[in-house]
Amino acid sequence: VMLEIVQGEGGINIADVDFQRGLRALCDENGWLLICDEVQCGTGRTGTWFGFQHAGIQPDVVTLAKGLGGGVPIGACLTAGKAVGLFKPGKHGSTFGGNQLASTAALTTIAVIEENGLIDNAVAIGGLIREGLAQALADCEGVVEIRGRGLMIGIELDRPCGELVTRALDVGLLINVTADKVVRLLPPLTFSADEARELVSRLGGVIGEFLAS
Repeated sequence: VMLEIVQGEGGINIADVDFQRGLRALCDENGWLLICDEVQCGTGRTGTWFGFQHAGIQPDVVTLAKGLGGGVPIGACLTAGKAVGLFKPGKHGSTFGGNQLASTAALTTIAVIEENGLIDNAVAIGGLIREGLAQALADCEGVVEIRGRGLMIGIELDRPCGELVTRALDVGLLINVTADKVVRLLPPLTFSADEARELVSRLGGVIGEFLAS
């Protein structure tokens, strides 16, 4: 059973904690492996090293990529418990897997995150952005929900909003729209409070103008 704890492309949908725990129990009862896709929500982005930690569960397999290399392409597949014995030599091979550059980049990324308290920063700055956007858009009709964990944030509107990508570029912001109606924000873990306030100011204005048009 494969689960993406926070759906990125799906519109920043967060799997309910009780659902995650129930799924873990169901897998245990039936002898199934629970695989957590942490490619986008892992490596500190949600305010913990892994998204599944918010529910206190232990998956059998975890997939990682993206933020793990700090910009250098890398992917990783972690196993625990009975899943460990399923991988034998030759079962999970790659011509370029484990190369020195990518591995060094990943180890350095992990060290920088730990040494600079960037996971705690994701919690603090993510909260600042969500609270700021809630205030900035409080009087705007058309905002369905502002949600997220850490620095993985979605602003759901009541209408398709793909044109916001271009409008945001005009004010110096690089954003993404997923699921047709959700503005997705994935700021770097190094994002500062000043940068967060500037983001809220610019994006709040862009969304407000769009909803009023």
